[in-house]
Amino acid sequence: MPDTKQIRITECGPRDGLQNEATILSVDQKVALIDLLSASGVAEIEVSSFVSPTWVPQLADAEQVFARISRRDSVVYSALVPNEEGMRRAMDAKIDKIAIFTAASETFSRKNTNATIAQTLRRFEPVVAQAKDVDLPVRAYISCVVTCPYEGPIDPRQVRDVASQLLDLGVDEIDLGETIGVAVPTDIDRLYEGLAGLLEPGQTTLHLHDTRGTALACALRALQLGVTSFDSSCGGLGGCPYAPNAAGNLATEDLVYLCNRMGYETSVDLAALFAASRHIAAALGRSLPGRVFTADGSAPP
Repeated sequence: MPDTKQIRITECGPRDGLQNEATILSVDQKVALIDLLSASGVAEIEVSSFVSPTWVPQLADAEQVFARISRRDSVVYSALVPNEEGMRRAMDAKIDKIAIFTAASETFSRKNTNATIAQTLRRFEPVVAQAKDVDLPVRAYISCVVTCPYEGPIDPRQVRDVASQLLDLGVDEIDLGETIGVAVPTDIDRLYEGLAGLLEPGQTTLHLHDTRGTALACALRALQLGVTSFDSSCGGLGGCPYAPNAAGNLATEDLVYLCNRMGYETSVDLAALFAASRHIAAALGRSLPGRVFTADGSAPP
């Protein structure tokens, strides 16, 4: 058990959860989702992405969504920012935190960002500098920290090398992305063993996908190692356009249920979270894969 039992949850449904959906949702539907999530007590909501609409058309309305959400002082409202143009748009939208993204796999980096890892890091230098100038926190995603859909298993030393370079850039948070949902608990051990001396588990955020039903087991192992910050997605929404067959993120309801039953504090109200997941399930016209949501929250209250 970690020294602190407070678990910080970043809700990624509105961004990572929706980016791969074929159904283009309206601004009204997205704003309603984010407002419902704000009421649930999550610490942070990744609202959208300021990437080119050509690459992610589902999130082309980031400015309109940010302009209309009802912000709460207790919630951080963040977004993905790929470059200086995205940073300009993000600053105009008055976001609370930016997220940049690279990978531990060269092939995935080229597929996802059209650039090598080194090129993405150079691209981020002015973005991080601008964020620091206005005291805006910076999260850095590292995708494929366990396995790449193109290269196969990733050496933890590659993750360590990329994390070290990102820290040298001045980022505030390292987010470790298990992008395709292949990890089992022993992979989580190897990941953090590879980061020993650079980052302690409690200094990272873990982003898990549940493609093979092992995300919750990995979250439990991470909790035991001392991780206290996780990404998750309401109802298990998610997927990645550059990771074939990758299913949704770890469902927020599943993570909250696990933490609550084990005596950790999340500050998240499951009933409010269920309302958000019911809303987005109706908007998409389909059921969601989250187990706790399916068992306890999918039916109207």
